[in-house]
Amino acid sequence: MATDLGPGAGLGPRLRLVRENRGVSARELARRVGCSASLVSQVERGLSMPSVGVLYAVASELDCSLDYLVFGTGEAAAAPLGGTVGDDVPAAPEAFRGEVPVLTRPATAGTRARRSDGVVLRGCDRRVIDLASGVRWERLTPAADELTDFLKVIYSPGGHSTDERRPLRHEGREYGLILSGTLRANVGFETYELRPGDSIVFDSSTPHEYWNTAGDYVHAVWVVVHPGRAHA
Repeated sequence: MATDLGPGAGLGPRLRLVRENRGVSARELARRVGCSASLVSQVERGLSMPSVGVLYAVASELDCSLDYLVFGTGEAAAAPLGGTVGDDVPAAPEAFRGEVPVLTRPATAGTRARRSDGVVLRGCDRRVIDLASGVRWERLTPAADELTDFLKVIYSPGGHSTDERRPLRHEGREYGLILSGTLRANVGFETYELRPGDSIVFDSSTPHEYWNTAGDYVHAVWVVVHPGRAHA
């Protein structure tokens, strides 16, 4: 079944482990990614959930797989010296409980694929995380992919790509396709209204932000392709 990770469920301990093994203090990490030291501390203690922008910035700054930090799968690019923290993390309450159900499809008798495997991922087996800024990520790959984030993204009414309501930048190149709803996007100095069927692509180092200004949920498919990470 899909696992909903609430604030700090597994993310905090993994973040602290990688940060310490990189020899970076919480205060220094906060300075580098442009957030407060108290936020880093709260995330590591499981008291807060960071925004999309902070997650990407932290993963990039620590040269760490986003999949590893969020889901406990994949690799921290420079492997933790003291071992890894597994992903056997208990589920926590959903931020969207009762509003945005995870897509599920019951297995059909007589079909070849009744469960997920290394090639096919069933909707009921997606890994899910609800971010503090009103955004849900559903991972669309059966396993962690070190170089690509392939996601279904759901923006709740008022949902924004960052808590701070400011553009973010990170490594890679991203591609988006709107399935339903209208998403406003700022990319560089331009503003776009993305409607069902519209797609967008740009270099992720360009300052960008997204938000849902309408009363309906926005459903989209997003792909972020990262440059190769050097392993220590």
